[in-house]
Amino acid sequence: MSAAPAIGRAAPRRSWRLAGIALLLILPAALLLSLLSSRQSPPPPADAFAARWPAADGLLRSFATDRNASAAIAPIPSNAVPTPLSAGIIGAGPDFNAYALAPRNAGARFQVAARPAETRTPAPPPKPDVATTPAKTELIAFATAPFPYDGVRPGTDRPFLDVVNGRQKGHRTARGSVLWQDQTFSDNRVLLHIPGGFSIDKPAVMVVYFHGHRANLSRDVLQRQKLPEQVSLSGMNAVLVAPQFAVDAANSSPGRFGEPGGFARFLDEAGRKLAALHGKPAAAKHFAAMPVILVAYSGGYLPASWSLRQGGAGKRLRGVVLLDALYGELGSFAQWIKKTQSAVFISAYTGSTRRQHRELAQRLEAENVRYTTELGTHLWRGRVALLATDDEVNHQDFVTRAWTANPVADVLAKLN
Repeated sequence: MSAAPAIGRAAPRRSWRLAGIALLLILPAALLLSLLSSRQSPPPPADAFAARWPAADGLLRSFATDRNASAAIAPIPSNAVPTPLSAGIIGAGPDFNAYALAPRNAGARFQVAARPAETRTPAPPPKPDVATTPAKTELIAFATAPFPYDGVRPGTDRPFLDVVNGRQKGHRTARGSVLWQDQTFSDNRVLLHIPGGFSIDKPAVMVVYFHGHRANLSRDVLQRQKLPEQVSLSGMNAVLVAPQFAVDAANSSPGRFGEPGGFARFLDEAGRKLAALHGKPAAAKHFAAMPVILVAYSGGYLPASWSLRQGGAGKRLRGVVLLDALYGELGSFAQWIKKTQSAVFISAYTGSTRRQHRELAQRLEAENVRYTTELGTHLWRGRVALLATDDEVNHQDFVTRAWTANPVADVLAKLN
């Protein structure tokens, strides 16, 4: 009777042990079966969307391959059928063709059409660049040119042509020689130059040049002294007017410029002739109103003096530049400087006119007129400059080499 309870207590322990052993045997077997089952069945598709709609997948991949490719909607071909993707587009109406439809014989893959070339309205032709406007240089006859002249000598009542030999008329110089009219005082041409890029619509200046002795316009002013080239090089919106005085002669006669208002009449005609040369005759009034810079070289001092004294240009004359030209008429120049304090006066010199410049400086000091001996980098109204040059600078080349190369261009650039 005593052994039965002992056996009854051990029976549950054995069943728990058997259950644990069975569990340890069943779990590995289940894992093994699961592993075998996964190897025998085909793997799930990597992209369920691609498996269901392969055509759309090809379209998306083509876009992803080249994001910068230009694509457009292709027209619907007559033999096309909707692909499954077209039915899945929300709001797609009967005319909706956001994607291309594949023809029957082309399979289910979508095609992307290249964007057609854009149609643009042709641009208007560009306006001509003023910098490409060609320069214009011509010798033109003037009715108001200094010569031919058959009046009186300025400041006297004696005729200018005071020698007669048959039909010939001539002028007797202070040294006693005779200069015949047909050889020396008959050329009425004026050198006009309009630089390339000149604009009548912008502020502009008229540069008037008086040559010296033994000169003619073509050989000396144009080719040797290069006045048109210097005006162009300056960068100033300017035109050049250079009248012919005595041809190839040592003579400074002013001709018509010695008459009251003679210079002003010449400037008026220059305005009309420049407008015609520029191809805009209606612009004559603009040329006629331009401020004037008068440049005189050597013997050109005498017609310059008469032009200042009674030429009639008035306030149009904004500046005077003498290039080794102060051989006389000091009182006339000093008076103009004092009277026209808003203008610019520049006189550069070599040893040939050093004495006259010292005298002019003394006159200016006596009148309390300030002046400088340096040109500076900028010129302004009321500036008076007396410029000495180096000893190696010679009078003959002064128009092209003075205190600097191309002195006329230098002055105009600093006035610009």
